[in-house]
Parts: sequence; C-alpha cells; structure tokens
Amino acid sequence: MKDPETRDRNQSHVHKILIIDDEDKLRSLLARIIRAEGFEVQEAADAKSGLQFLERQTFAVILCDVKLPDANGVELVKKLKETAPATEVILLTAYGNIPDGVRAIQHGAFDYITKGNDNDRILPLIHRAIEKNQLRQRVENLEKRVGEKYSFDTILGQSTALRRVVELAQKVAVTDATVLLTGETGTGKEVFAQAIHQASGRASHSFVALNSSAFSRELLESELFGHVKGAFTGALNDKKGFIEEADGGTLFLDEIGEMPLDLQAKLLRVLETSEFIRVGEQKPRRSDFRLIAATNRDLKTESEQQRFRQDLYFRLNVFALHLPPLRERVADIEPMVRHFIAELCAKLKKVPLTYEADFLAALQAYPWPGNIRELRNCLERSVILAGTEPLSAALLPFEFSVPSATSLGLSAFSLNSAEKLQIQKVLNHTKGNKAEAARLLEIGIATLYRKIEEYSL
Repeated sequence: MKDPETRDRNQSHVHKILIIDDEDKLRSLLARIIRAEGFEVQEAADAKSGLQFLERQTFAVILCDVKLPDANGVELVKKLKETAPATEVILLTAYGNIPDGVRAIQHGAFDYITKGNDNDRILPLIHRAIEKNQLRQRVENLEKRVGEKYSFDTILGQSTALRRVVELAQKVAVTDATVLLTGETGTGKEVFAQAIHQASGRASHSFVALNSSAFSRELLESELFGHVKGAFTGALNDKKGFIEEADGGTLFLDEIGEMPLDLQAKLLRVLETSEFIRVGEQKPRRSDFRLIAATNRDLKTESEQQRFRQDLYFRLNVFALHLPPLRERVADIEPMVRHFIAELCAKLKKVPLTYEADFLAALQAYPWPGNIRELRNCLERSVILAGTEPLSAALLPFEFSVPSATSLGLSAFSLNSAEKLQIQKVLNHTKGNKAEAARLLEIGIATLYRKIEEYSL
C-alpha cells in the first residue's frame, strides 16, 4: 500500500518505467508491483525491443536485466544512456559480482542490484532515481533561466552605438580572448561581461566577479589568489581565491585600474602561465579561466604615466570594447524606461504604471553622468513616490528642473548656447559643487570658473 507522500507525488505526474527482461514471469511480476505504485509500465523481452520503445517514448527509469538473449546488460547501459541521457538505468542480475557492478556504474547506471535478495530495494530505488532525474531537470531549467537573464538579448536598446558594441561582443564571446571593457561608471560593463560569458563555451562553469577597488591591497591579494591557514592574522582556514573559483569559467575583474602595481605584476604572471600561488603557500596551482576586465579609466594614458603596468595593459587590451555613455544613446532611454518601470512595479508590488510625455522628455534631456545605474535609481524613486497616476516630471529630483535654452535667452542652434545649457545642467546636478562639476564635464576647474563668468551662471 502506498504511503500518502508517495501517492501525492505520483498523482501530480505519471512517470513511465521500462522493464527489459527475457524472464516473462519475473518481468510481469515486477510490472504489476510497479503499476500498483501508480507508474505507467512498458515491457520488453530483449535489448532490441527495449531500444525501440526508448526511441518512441520518454522513460524516467529503465529496469534492465544483465543477461539478455541479444545483449549484455552492462554494455547495453552505454547505448541506453546515449539514446536517452536523462533516463536512469537500474541493472538487475541473478548473480551479482563487483567488477560488473563497477563497470555498470562507469557506463552510467544508477544502481546494480541482485534479483530476489534486493527485491525490497526496487521501489525505493525507482523513487530515488526519479528524484535525481527531477533534480537534474530543475538545475537545467535554472541554468536556462540564468542564461536567458544574462544573454545579449536582455541588453536594452537599439541605438547604432549600442548595437555596434553588441555585435563585436558577440563575435569575441565564442573565443577565449581576454576582453577589456571600458566606459564610464554605470554603463553596464558587468552586464556585458555576463553576456559574453553566457555566449561562450565556458557558460556551464562559474562566472566570478571581483571589484578591485572594493578591498585594501592585502585583502585584494587574498581574495584574488586565496590563502592558506595561518598566512596572516585572521586566516583561520584555507581559502580559495577568485582565480581558483573561476577555473573552467570566467573571471571578471571590475575597476582593474585601481589594482596596486605589485598585484598587477602577479596577475600578469597568472595570465602568462595559468599558475598562481596562494598567500602563505609556496606550491603553485593552476587555473584555466577566461579574463574579462573593466575600467572607467584610460589605461593607455595611465600606463604611459606609469600608474598602470604597460605590459599588463598590452596583455589586457587584446580585444577592447568601449561602452557608450547613456547621453550618446538617447534613443535607448525610452525602452529602458518601459522595462525598468515594469520591473520596479513588480518588485514594489504596485499596479503597472505608465508615464506622461513631460516625464520622458525630462529624462531624455538629462546628461546622465551616472548612466544606466543612475537612470534606474531615478525611476525607482519616481515609482516609490507615485500613486496610481501616470509618472510625471514633477516626481523627478530637483536637478531635472533645468531651464530650457529658450528660457535662458539662448539660440537653439548656437554652440555656445548648448555649452552654457550643459554647464548649467551639471551644476544643478552637483548642487553647485564646482570641483565635481568640472570633473564630470572633464575640464579644469579654472576653465569652469571662466565659463561661469562668461555665461553669467
């Protein structure tokens, strides 16, 4: 009699079981027992008919005799698994022996049991085999969803500037070449790194991300290379580093321009030899990983001024991709706004919201020094403040309340007018902080003061 847990499990989905055995009485007895558990059962008297069943139907588990008139069950396992890799195979034998059992498992069998002596094990084994099958399917579905989440298809926007970068990234993704992603903060460098990993031959292995600016020099070395117990105060256990964790997969080093020069030398050696040494250890270890690095600095200039190792720069700059800032992708703002609003409404459990024309116009006119990250944060603030009415410009932060060119008495076509308006926007964004405004505008502070005086700002 079935217990409630087993009955509930079988009611949700009827699994198919295939029995391959030339002993008619034993096969029929097994079929009756298994059917009584709620399974659907097919019977085959030899390997040929069993394989024919397998080509036409999908089975969760196969019970297969070792001695068949037209095949050896131990060898047949290989063919069964080649035909249906997801199906679990349990071998049955009248006289069990260890060598056959070992070979059966090596060929992919789930288990190897003796008829008669192990009859009580058959049903629990079938349930365990099905649970393994279901777990594998869940993992595969999860991996598929992860792959879809980080694929190139999820990169929002159709602007020419963006599509050009996506096309180049797709071409390099299928290789093992080192990639250097450059661009301003918030342009989506990690999103591109994930997409490159998912489109590569390493997608089934780990994607490991480390921000080089987030740690002190000592901690960064430990995080990158790992350490052994007692290597330094607080090293209570051996610890794998990110290089080791990325073995077989991809290592993403963000803000690599912030990495200390001595660690740059150690990283260069790893890239050249695939060998690394944990902190406090002498024996080298190996790791096969692909490197994707990212920075918002100009590494060429940094290397020329000896603030970044030139040899490492050349090693990283195998395939460089520059991600355009959002202000150069104004056409992409609207699809991003639609996507982020829908995502945020779901996250915040709010009814789906729309937006008014003045809301989108204000977003498209803003320079976005923080790029996509700043846009999403701005939209989250607006969605939080909104009720059920469409989002309007009144919900945006004060820095969006920037005077238009007309209200400033400027020509709509004058280069000076455009410059004055841009400086005013950035000064509003920095709340009057001139040093920060000069940094964002990429001009000297003296030049900014001169422009402020010239334009009476």
